[in-house]
Amino acid sequence: MMKKVDYKAYYSKSIDFETYLKNMEAEIGLGIVNDHSQYVPQNLQRVKRIGKTIKLHPEIVAAAEGLKQKIHWLVITEHWCGDAAQLVPIMNAIAEKSNGNIDFRLIYRDENPDLIAAHLTNGTLSIPILLQLDENFELLKSWGPRPKACVDYVEELKKVPNYQVDIKEKLQKWYSDDKGNAAQNELLTLL
Repeated sequence: MMKKVDYKAYYSKSIDFETYLKNMEAEIGLGIVNDHSQYVPQNLQRVKRIGKTIKLHPEIVAAAEGLKQKIHWLVITEHWCGDAAQLVPIMNAIAEKSNGNIDFRLIYRDENPDLIAAHLTNGTLSIPILLQLDENFELLKSWGPRPKACVDYVEELKKVPNYQVDIKEKLQKWYSDDKGNAAQNELLTLL
């Protein structure tokens, strides 16, 4: 049996979006080399570009602006994650439209193994995972790591022999073609 997650404790050590970006830049500047470090510079560019160019649907803007109570969005993520690079800036843009009613924070998966263990996706450590918490830091809903249409697309790709060869490029093209629409439609259900 899994113990109850103390979301307030995790929230207290989370970071805001600006700090997340600064941490990405610092990681690049330090020249940290690991299995995933080659993805961080491109992901930083994606996060910044999407943050500047995302066009939120009027329905999600209205829902965010219309929130009457404060909620917390805590996102489990990592700088190297391609899905996070596509989705985190959309989540942040929605939070920015909420008139302060969505407190948007991020926390690193690899530094918090017990938190991600409580939110596995089909037994995997997949990210990003958005945890929607109430004013008392109780879990209301969770979402992630990808929109359902993207999950379905990846399942189709996996049916092809040697799918791993170009899956990253195909996945990024899917996100580019979708322009954040699938994520916005699903995130709207959280509001």
